[in-house]
Amino acid sequence: MRLPRSLRALTLIFVAAFLLVTAGTGVAIYAATHRAIERLVDQRIAGAADAVGGPPESGAAPLPTAELLRRLALLARERDTGDIGTVLIDGEGRRIGGNVTLRRPLPLGAVSLQARDGIKGLTAGRAFTRAVGGGRRLTLIAETEPFDDYWSARLRIYLIGFGSIVAVVAIGMLVFARLVGGRIGAMRTTVEAIVDGDMQRRVPTAGDGGTFDRQAEALNRMLDRIAELMQGISEVSSDIAHDLRSPLARLRARLVRIERGVDDVALRGDLASAIAQSDEILAMFGAVLRIAEVEGGARRAGFAEIDLADLGDEIATMMAPVAEESGHRIMIDALSPLPIRGDRQLLTQVLINLIENACRHTPAGTGIVMSGGVSGPMAMLTLTDEGPGIPAEERGLALRRFGRLDRSRSSAGHGLGLPLAAAILRLHRGELRLEDAAPGLRVVLVTPLR
Repeated sequence: MRLPRSLRALTLIFVAAFLLVTAGTGVAIYAATHRAIERLVDQRIAGAADAVGGPPESGAAPLPTAELLRRLALLARERDTGDIGTVLIDGEGRRIGGNVTLRRPLPLGAVSLQARDGIKGLTAGRAFTRAVGGGRRLTLIAETEPFDDYWSARLRIYLIGFGSIVAVVAIGMLVFARLVGGRIGAMRTTVEAIVDGDMQRRVPTAGDGGTFDRQAEALNRMLDRIAELMQGISEVSSDIAHDLRSPLARLRARLVRIERGVDDVALRGDLASAIAQSDEILAMFGAVLRIAEVEGGARRAGFAEIDLADLGDEIATMMAPVAEESGHRIMIDALSPLPIRGDRQLLTQVLINLIENACRHTPAGTGIVMSGGVSGPMAMLTLTDEGPGIPAEERGLALRRFGRLDRSRSSAGHGLGLPLAAAILRLHRGELRLEDAAPGLRVVLVTPLR
């Protein structure tokens, strides 16, 4: 059996257990008190019955009726027994004496009486009946309530008393759950903001020095350290990219000048290849800087309302001639409106990169299908090709910077296209999914609807 771990489930279980224990305690106290009172009353009227009829185990001859009536009268005059009801009946069930009239015959021993037994002034009590010889029966009756509706009053007292305890605990638990939930919610909001790229967000503190504050301070110190390390890594990669772009650009310009002054065809071909490789390296550094810019989250300030389906249709139409040059065809499935908030330029770059990837890694003559739809609160734009696809165990590698698959290392590219696309989708609070199209690869752009 798996125990629940959520705060709400644990709170509900605690409250339910507390209510059950409290109710059980109240019922047990009520029942124990009731039984104790009945036992004391039974002892009292049984002792009075022995005083009137004589001890039953004495073996003496039964007392005459006149003596029994005399003793009943004496019992009624005594201060400590004057509240006891009495009745003496003969062997035929006729009342001989006493101060009570019964509506029904009572069995020997102790029994409970209620208001329906019709004894004036009695709402609840106990009766003790014993034989006193000659078929006669002596019954003594005493109340178990000091006043009318005593047990109803006690029940109300229990309900009010224990109900107040339950109400106080329930309110306390609600306040506690709200307090804890609010602090946990603040932590969750901070985590979500950091995931969105706001590395400066920190968990708020109340300033009371309590457990939650100490926890928040520890988390904030950890976040400060992580931000410091990430900033250092980002600065190193950005600095390398910045510092190398300038000499590479100068090297490329020099190669271009050399190429223009060379007449040897073979040498001009080598120089052109070197220039192309320089362009590829410059593009790679540009992609690294682009990813760093996107992951910083600053571009989110320029988000505007766009229709992702319209944008996809526009890019597919624009890229159709490019795909045809490599022997591919782009097909657009039915696209319903996908209103989102985002950066049109960045999403355009994502779609162009994905279409170019599909053309580069799939056989000529195959198709690329663009489709879209809505899944709950998310817009989904899908590109499906008919190529070899990416095995499930290698999809994480494909989304990593410079994460090129073994079979792709001989082809053009630098392994930054999919990581850049994934970073742009994260900027839009979405994700880039790689799925099996059986055959082929299905790339899904997921982002929240407007």
